[in-house]
Amino acid sequence: MINAVIFDMDGLLINTEKYLFRYWKQAASEAGYELSDEQLLGIRSLAAEFAVPKYREMLGEDFDYHAIRNRRKELMDAHLEKYGVEKKPGAEVLLQWLTEHGYKKAVATATDMERTQKYLSEIGILEQFDQIVCAPSVPHGKPMPDVYLHACAKIGEKPEHCVALEDSDNGALSAYRAGCKVIMVPDLAGPLPETKEFLTGVAENLEEVIPLLQKLEA
Repeated sequence: MINAVIFDMDGLLINTEKYLFRYWKQAASEAGYELSDEQLLGIRSLAAEFAVPKYREMLGEDFDYHAIRNRRKELMDAHLEKYGVEKKPGAEVLLQWLTEHGYKKAVATATDMERTQKYLSEIGILEQFDQIVCAPSVPHGKPMPDVYLHACAKIGEKPEHCVALEDSDNGALSAYRAGCKVIMVPDLAGPLPETKEFLTGVAENLEEVIPLLQKLEA
């Protein structure tokens, strides 16, 4: 039985991944580095403890991850302040359906709590979630299972009774390692072959998650 659905945020509920790519590239370029889409796809949703060695492996030991990330945050904050946060298609339809059918709802994101609450409030869905868990509050971020295990504990459900919705391979791996069933809603790229092996399903958008959940309950 599935009692709860746990959502990633960036790239799943809000359309921010494309801006993360744009401003990672700009911030890196300002520091004298060039980042490709392929490189960035491989580090989506990675916590700093895992991203730092990845970046240094790709770009050299002198790559100042924290300084460049802070610059990326400045650029992206300025963009979102000017243009606002875009809600992903189907988000409200899915959330309403989950509420009507008695599912608990949580968010498990790599983004810090202040930004998470700001973004979800801006698109009008913050109050629809029972719990919000952010990776900075747990020992290890994605792709380790900590954030999903903590989210399950906060909503009082065993992982096997939860479905996680993710748009990235690293996020999907985090949820799978926690013991959740994982449905991927790809954003910038579809699942890797190794990710497909453990997915419960793939949906083109959030509204299409509904029939996949109905199949699980059948």
